Amino acid sequence: MENKKDKIEDFKTAISSTVRSLSDSQKIQVFFGNQVSKSENNSIRLPNLENKGNKINYEEIRAIADSKSLNLRFSNKKTFKKYEPEGNISKKLYSISEKIRCEKIGTSYFKGVKNNIEKYYNKRVSELDLKSSEDKMVESFENYFREKILDYKNDVKIDKKIKAYKKDLNDQLKNKILELKNSTLDQEKFNSLISKLISNMSLDESFDDEEKRDEHDDKDKQSNPQNQEQKTKDIDEKQEEMSIDTGMPDLENEAMESDQAEEELEIENSSNPELKKRSVSNLGDLKYKTYTDEFDEIVKAEELESVDELSRLRKNLDQQLLQLKNFISKLANKLQRKLLAKQNRSWNFDLEEGLLDTSKLPRIIMDPFNSLSFKKEKDTEFKDTLVTILIDNSGSMRGKPISVAAICADILSRTLERCMVKVEILGFTTKHWKGGSSREKWMKNNKPTLPGRLNDLRHIIYKSADTPWRQSKNNMGLMLKEGLLKENIDGEALKWAFNKMSKRKEDRKILMIISDGAPVDDSTLSTNSSDYLETNLKKTVKWIENKSNIELLAIGIGHDVTRYYNRAVKITDVQDLGDVMINQLTDLFVENKKKTIH
Repeated sequence: MENKKDKIEDFKTAISSTVRSLSDSQKIQVFFGNQVSKSENNSIRLPNLENKGNKINYEEIRAIADSKSLNLRFSNKKTFKKYEPEGNISKKLYSISEKIRCEKIGTSYFKGVKNNIEKYYNKRVSELDLKSSEDKMVESFENYFREKILDYKNDVKIDKKIKAYKKDLNDQLKNKILELKNSTLDQEKFNSLISKLISNMSLDESFDDEEKRDEHDDKDKQSNPQNQEQKTKDIDEKQEEMSIDTGMPDLENEAMESDQAEEELEIENSSNPELKKRSVSNLGDLKYKTYTDEFDEIVKAEELESVDELSRLRKNLDQQLLQLKNFISKLANKLQRKLLAKQNRSWNFDLEEGLLDTSKLPRIIMDPFNSLSFKKEKDTEFKDTLVTILIDNSGSMRGKPISVAAICADILSRTLERCMVKVEILGFTTKHWKGGSSREKWMKNNKPTLPGRLNDLRHIIYKSADTPWRQSKNNMGLMLKEGLLKENIDGEALKWAFNKMSKRKEDRKILMIISDGAPVDDSTLSTNSSDYLETNLKKTVKWIENKSNIELLAIGIGHDVTRYYNRAVKITDVQDLGDVMINQLTDLFVENKKKTIH
């Protein structure tokens, strides 16, 4: 019994610590259940720990703690109150929308938080017994918003349970969802817009009217049942008119698709070489721009640290993953054997000169008039190949993911080098958090609107294609350096890697990117649309896949990258990275051999 109490107290301590970390405030106090608190202003109240179905409700408390912490961190109370609408239901929906806005920002940084919240939300909704219209409206609204803002995918059972009002919600909100999604980082704009939308629905009045109607209908049924059918038709017609009045055409999505199609058509059909040149230099995304690139850098790993420090970091890397290294080495040896098998020489037989074919000697012994048979060795076709491994060096990769990525790339490099395949290892991050020198320059110039990418890029060369593995192996340890990993702008990193590879003379080029999330850079996303970097990534990937001879594949660590890349794999456990990298490359080489044969 004592152990159980200790465990609960330890859990409460851990939750309190997590809340302070996520909310970015050490002064926050955490209370459970009906614990008395001196002030509610600087505190979070969580449900009490209790047995639910013979299990303590740890998951529920974790999820609620995470959500409330993000709200404390990313929501300004004065701004929230400033736009709060009138009416009970309207206030509930407004509060839900702000909660989801904060979760959208927070879950892009903290992947574990996203899992906690989604898991608990699924469980909570599946257990709901929705009876009143108000409950159905509130739950439908939250579910609709989670789908649209958080890209949440519904369970079929949940969809059936709360679909009652979602069609009406979609009719009234669909043309504004994109604008809401793009303004999640701007609370003032988001709160103002959602408050107007909720107020225009007149939900509180509708529910009051509905209650009065229900009371009136009950009396009417008793007194005159014949008129009931006609009244129902009148109400349905009125509701339909209201829906038509508030609905607007979905112009934003159509405009975006139309612009993209026109842009591609303009490039394809244009006789203007300058336009096509810009298309190639921007890899198909003409609208993407950078505020300034004067502070960007492409730097070799050995220039960022001393030889002694790189050596120390390398030893640290080897110690961390000794067991995994041995496992990956075995897989790498399999890859090596397969590659060398493809490069084996073969023979041409029945030639008039060359080496004597001893297998045909019995034929001569049996009949001395048979001529001698000769053979010559020939090379099988194996294209000169370059493999580039591009590793996300963002802050969310810190810890085991970056260590495993470094050691896998290192072992793969050594293996492919033995097979006469050139390998380069690249990394991408930013020089600063939240903009650096680029943002300072933008602020000095009176903050022009929509400045484009607004941070200083840092692209790192850990191993160039022509550098032997032995000379660059210590460079991999740099990925463990404290403070190196910051933000990630994937689209421009791909463009950089692509341009490097395009200058090479190898016949075959393979680009493998390892990442654990969507592109994120606070400075850029707070001054442009919230999908600015993601759109650029999608267009860059599409251009490389469709308009170039470079084979592109992606591995997402705990993150589904199939929405960006055609050839992509998601791994949930970072331990699987080595296996997946090697298997993907093996499949590519096997696939290429089949194409060559056919």
